[in-house]
Parts: sequence; structure tokens; C-alpha cells
Amino acid sequence: MKVLVTGASGQLGRDVVAHLKRSGHEVIASDRDALDITDPAACQSFIQQFQPEVVIHCAAYTAVDRAETEVESAYAVNAAGTRNMVVASEQIGAKFCYISTDYVFDGNSELPYHEYDNTNPQSIYGKSKRAGEVLVQSLSSAYFIVRTSWVYGLHGHNFVKTMLRLGQERDEIKVVHDQKGSPTYTSDLAEFLLELIQTEQYGIYHASNSGTCTWYEFAKAIFMEAETISGQHYSARVHACTTEEYPLPAPRPRNSVMEHLAIRSNGFKDMRPWHEGLKEFLSLYFQSNK
Repeated sequence: MKVLVTGASGQLGRDVVAHLKRSGHEVIASDRDALDITDPAACQSFIQQFQPEVVIHCAAYTAVDRAETEVESAYAVNAAGTRNMVVASEQIGAKFCYISTDYVFDGNSELPYHEYDNTNPQSIYGKSKRAGEVLVQSLSSAYFIVRTSWVYGLHGHNFVKTMLRLGQERDEIKVVHDQKGSPTYTSDLAEFLLELIQTEQYGIYHASNSGTCTWYEFAKAIFMEAETISGQHYSARVHACTTEEYPLPAPRPRNSVMEHLAIRSNGFKDMRPWHEGLKEFLSLYFQSNK
């Protein structure tokens, strides 16, 4: 298949491109230098030129806290930019895969969120990503909306890399213990996306590594596995704190856990436990940093 990947230089995009190429697909890797998705005419021209069969739309405004003050920028990319890509894709009959987020939920549920539970985003980032979802559902006749959470990978900045750095720089680290979710390794998510786009099982999917933890439990696991795999000692002591003790501009969902009903009911294999993804990531991370 010929697949266009937007946001191809980002954390997830780079792994998606790599997985597609390894599987023998023709890949058009696009980033902000190649295509301004906020320009409707540019999107039309780009799609018409390359004629992809599938578009995997990884491009997004993801600065969660900055979005609270850069409202127009967040909506320009996550809503209008998504609309531009969907409209252009629909004109040539391309499947459209939109990467969304757990932030479309308010996080107040005691239970994991199902794919068709009511959304109620609390942050500008979450609201702008939900606006993108609505536009995809309204304008595409062949769409996959894939919500994921707590993403980390070998490329770009993420929580795992931050913890590894702080573990060597500080004596103590405070990490919130009252927000729970499912860490997601980009390579595992890319593998699922590759399988999904080759089907016509359209709709909304929740895709994260299986199992749950709090940010504090995730941090503890990172250091434990990192010491085992690398032989390095991390001297920083990790302390649990509350969300109120660690205030940020954008509200975070207390519960980001998402049920994977669509994956299972459509015959896909569920993604592996987050602990396994973390171990593989750390092994590759330390190999690449030798």
C-alpha cells in the first residue's frame, strides 16, 4: 500500500514510518517542513500529487500546558488541520487514520473508558483533539480514530527519558500517585496501526499497552528495570505526591484507563502488557546510548 504519514518526524510518526517500510509498504513521510496542514490548498495539492491509499495522521499540537494560552494554535492544527487532511483524503477515496488521546475524557470515571462513552474534555488540548475526532467522523467515509495514552518511544521527549535524566541529576523526585493510566510504547502502537489500516474495520479504537499504573508506579518501574538492564544505579528517591502538590496549567485526567473493546471485538490481538513494552524500550535505549 501507499501510505502517507503526517507528523513523520515526531515520536510516534518515526516509528510508524519505520514499521511501514519494514513491511514493504510505500511510505510518504511528511512533516511540518514538507506540508503545512493548516493550509487547505497545500493539503489538497499534496494529497493529489501523491495519491496515497491511506493517511495516518500523526501530526498534532501536543504542548498540553501551552495550549491553555495558545488556544488558536491548538485548534488550527488539531481541528482545522485535521479537517484539511480529511477533506483532501476523502476526495481521492483514501482511508483516514486519526491519532487521538485519552484527554477527550474528563478522567472522573471509576471505570475504564469504553470507545463510545461520552467524551468530556477538560483541557484545550483535549477539546481541540475531540474537535478533530468530530471532523473526521463527519467528513470521512472510511476512518479509524485511535485513542492512545501516556506515549513514549526512542524519539523525542517523554516521561521515561525525563525520569532517567532526573534520576541521575537529583536526590529526590516527586511523582503524582493519584492519576492512573496505561503507558504506551510507540513501537507497539505503530505495529497495531499497521495491522488496522490494512482492514476495513472502521470506527473508534482505544489502543494502549495493557495493564494500568499510576505515574508514581510507572516511575518506580522505570528505575527498577533501568538498573537491571543497564547496570547503572539511580540514586534519586521517588516520592508519591498528589495532583494538588504538583499543579500544572492544564488539568490532567485522574483516570486515563481505556477499555480495548473494539480491538478484541474486531478480532485483533490486544497490545502486550506495558511492563513488557517498557523493558524492550529500555534495552534499545541503552544500546543506542552506549
